[in-house]
Amino acid sequence: MTVESVRPTTSEAPELSVPPLAGGGVPGLGHGWNLVRDPLGFLTQLRDHGDLVRLKLGPKTVYAVTSPALVGTLLTSPGYQIGGPLWDTLDVLLGKGVATSNGQLHRRQRQTIQPEFRADAIPKYMAVMVEEARAFAERWKPGDTVDVTTEAFRIGVRVTARCFLQIGPIDELAERLSTALATVFGGMYRRMILSFGPFYRLPLPAHREFDRALAELHRLADEVITERRASKEKPDDLLTALLEAKDENGETVNDQEVHDQVIAILTPGSETVGSQLMWILQLLAEHPEHATRLSEEVKSVIGDRPITFGDLRNLRHTNNVITEALRIRPAVWILTRQALAETELGGYRIPAGADIIYSPLAIQRDPRSYERHLEFDPDRWLPERSKDVPKYAMSPFSVGNRKCPADHFSMAELAIILATVVPKWRLENLPETDRNTRVGITLRPRRLLLRAVPR
Repeated sequence: MTVESVRPTTSEAPELSVPPLAGGGVPGLGHGWNLVRDPLGFLTQLRDHGDLVRLKLGPKTVYAVTSPALVGTLLTSPGYQIGGPLWDTLDVLLGKGVATSNGQLHRRQRQTIQPEFRADAIPKYMAVMVEEARAFAERWKPGDTVDVTTEAFRIGVRVTARCFLQIGPIDELAERLSTALATVFGGMYRRMILSFGPFYRLPLPAHREFDRALAELHRLADEVITERRASKEKPDDLLTALLEAKDENGETVNDQEVHDQVIAILTPGSETVGSQLMWILQLLAEHPEHATRLSEEVKSVIGDRPITFGDLRNLRHTNNVITEALRIRPAVWILTRQALAETELGGYRIPAGADIIYSPLAIQRDPRSYERHLEFDPDRWLPERSKDVPKYAMSPFSVGNRKCPADHFSMAELAIILATVVPKWRLENLPETDRNTRVGITLRPRRLLLRAVPR
């Protein structure tokens, strides 16, 4: 199916049917209960009902896309915009930054930040990435139990804040931000699926904790902006670009937009990279043969000298490990879009304003696209094998005009951390690890504890 096949219906067009309704709904809640109780299992089995399936979230109808071809159509067609339950939740809680805005506002915001994320901008961040990766690896002692859940968040926060906001004394801010993000992103998912506003205003302990963490997140963004405005220095970084950005009328953008943009930079950059790093280290602990290969590759390519930007492209197995981890255990596991007008998708009628969801995790674990689809196999990304992967069956950073602008930055950051940590430490699983997945806006291990053993 091509982009051109998604078109508004007209009175002359034949009547289109509605997609099949998924089974297993609960009266009053519809499929919202399934998405709270077992969201990963539920979304994965939807493919058995068709390429496009109807869901009921309370009284609301939502459409789920389950095939790579239709995901490609959805993401590359101008007939759909950022919207739906995920983005509505993010918009209300985090503001209208580049991740949640649409139209002219999004284009302007993206033009402001894009230069800082281009592949040719990565070398200027190398020193910070390498310094933080070394500190990450050097905090451990032989035999230490490493709480990777905490450590991965910390390095994600520190790299993002130092590279894009050039925050000086980072220790206190990183700790505050890590704590706030863990609570906020954990609580957002239920608010996305079960939009019972009055319920979340009840003075329950979990609600109070969420509200405190959200307030802390916004307070931190304000502190960063206030400190920079009070400073006479204007470093060449993303925060300076945001403070000097102009709107459509040539006026400096207002304080609220700068605030929302800082939130948009801090939250996904820290949360998604941190969560993905947890999965990668857990997978390497489960598959020590790939950790050994990665270590040997780093020694062969880099030796004892500092890693450089040019080295990254030569760390082929390292990059394949990251790619395979993004496939089988992605941090970003559910995304939504909204139909701008009544249209057709997969041969079915989609009403104007309808919410459409898809799961990168379900798409990337589809046995129709991958042999041994649940097996961690980095070699499936060797050129001779990856050519057989269907188009849009692997898009962890999305595609089209809403592709994540930080894809090159994130891949470089993860590669540098692995190239620093894995040759130094062999990480072993511990029985105290909670292997259950914590489901929030992102996925991560609930509590990942690994033993650090020198290589």
